[in-house]
Amino acid sequence: MVDMKAKPFCLSEEDCRWVEDTIAGMTLDEKIGQLFFNMGSSREEDYLKMTVNDYHIGGIRYNPGKAEEIYEQNRILQENSKIPLIIACNTENGGNGACTDGTMIGSQTKIGATGNADYAYQLGYMSNKEAAAIGCNLSFAPVSDILYNWENPVIGLRTYGNNPERVAEMAKAYLDGAHANPGFCCAAKHFPGDGLDFRDQHVANSVNTMNCEEWDATFGLVYRTLIDNGLEAIMAGHIMQPAYARHFNPEITDEEMMPATLSPELIQGLLRGKLGFNGMVLTDASHMVGLTCRMKRSEALPRAIASGVDMFLFFNEMEEDFESMKQGYLDGRITEERLDEALHRILALKAHMGLHKKAKTEIMPPRSRMEEVVGCKEHTDMQKEISGRAITLVKYKDKDVLPVTPERYKRIMIVYVKGLSAPGLVSMFAPKTSPAETLRDKLAAKGFEAFIYESPIDKMMQEMKEGKAPDFNAYFAGKTPIKEFRENQDLIITLVDIAGGFQPVARPAFGMTKGGGEIPWYVFELPVVVISTQQPFVLADIPQARTYINTYDSSDSTLDALVEKLMAGEAAFVGQDPVDSYCGLFDTRI
Repeated sequence: MVDMKAKPFCLSEEDCRWVEDTIAGMTLDEKIGQLFFNMGSSREEDYLKMTVNDYHIGGIRYNPGKAEEIYEQNRILQENSKIPLIIACNTENGGNGACTDGTMIGSQTKIGATGNADYAYQLGYMSNKEAAAIGCNLSFAPVSDILYNWENPVIGLRTYGNNPERVAEMAKAYLDGAHANPGFCCAAKHFPGDGLDFRDQHVANSVNTMNCEEWDATFGLVYRTLIDNGLEAIMAGHIMQPAYARHFNPEITDEEMMPATLSPELIQGLLRGKLGFNGMVLTDASHMVGLTCRMKRSEALPRAIASGVDMFLFFNEMEEDFESMKQGYLDGRITEERLDEALHRILALKAHMGLHKKAKTEIMPPRSRMEEVVGCKEHTDMQKEISGRAITLVKYKDKDVLPVTPERYKRIMIVYVKGLSAPGLVSMFAPKTSPAETLRDKLAAKGFEAFIYESPIDKMMQEMKEGKAPDFNAYFAGKTPIKEFRENQDLIITLVDIAGGFQPVARPAFGMTKGGGEIPWYVFELPVVVISTQQPFVLADIPQARTYINTYDSSDSTLDALVEKLMAGEAAFVGQDPVDSYCGLFDTRI
């Protein structure tokens, strides 16, 4: 049985009675519905009422929207749900993970670069202060992964670094900050730990390949730290961990090896047994191939709960998934004991949040709280402060390049290198103005003559759009004389803007023109500063860079801080590389 009086729930006798009485009064359909975390696809009132009245969902994670929209959605849900809802958000980097007008504080890697755990605390506090103000009560954070493989396509900037002690310290600080908001809870992810595989569980299998001793000293350290400090929930990833699966089940075959979401060895053996986690466990999103490639969906739904997971993300088709889960209970794949255990943890979490003590119309904070908190100056000031501490001068071989001043380098050519087309969440949040344009304007304001390089291919494509017949020889045949190239500018900034995480490939999409400016072949001809605004591993593709800077994002405050540091010189860069930006490669250090 679940110990609801112990961490992380810490319920009183009265709280426990509410849980027991609520479960005793539930129909089978209501019990099955509590196992589901819905992905809100509409904010229409009739749809929202249907999800709680017909499918009795236990929680929801919704599509992005403005604070006012999310607030109204959450109000309708809570006022119409028989049992209060867990309403989750992805506040990994800031309140913008709860609503689109929330404050982006900084990515985990950016926080890691400051070396200051207090910034991780402020990230947890401020992000979820905004989330709570619009009615959310659970963050799918802290991201507790450790980046050991620079080619991992999922994590990107979603890690505090490659040092387990730093990750544990900063993940705990985030948790403490989130907990400073009364009733707010966290779901750490992605158990048993991402950051090793070069594959993406969104589209393929993913494996944590560590042996048991290595895991204990790394990911195990992080999860033990969080559990000891009151972590309420853990998101199981679609990630296999063969060493511990075999440890708890020596007879398991390779074909029987499952990701954590479907693995009793990892959930009941490692997480519940060895680590002693008493809180709630939920799956990562169920449309990922790391889950769907293992068995039929109708089998995976009840298998996840039977394996020890308490809540399932997300519905595919509501009626079909609901019936698959219910059938799993009716035919005994989900035992009465396992269903009862899951319900106790789900409701105990809601009681821990204090949701049961409020009338339906009082669960939401007053609208004035939203207006006061979301995007407030205190939070944007913190973003600026973190930017000033995080920007990292990773590589500096030619010690006379900095400072960059108009007196030394009047004419600056900005070469804007974008990544391969970024699907999904990356493109959804792409800024309308490119970082190159913003940087150009900021440099111009400081007295530079800054301009953005236009590749011959871009010119050719524009002519073709205008219905002109381009002269292909003019674009591909010749090369600019070096003397002329050097005379046209004093310094070159190669600005690489590639999203880290959420895409199968995060590599530069260089142009293919001969002698063009996209690829910085000219590092010994002119001073060149290579700057990555997002993922920190650009040196793998531009190892010839002799001055290389990571900014970790391209927000306005970050680019302001970047220009200030460029003009001030080497000593102004105080950020420390929290990952191996050299990618473990010999040639990147030359």
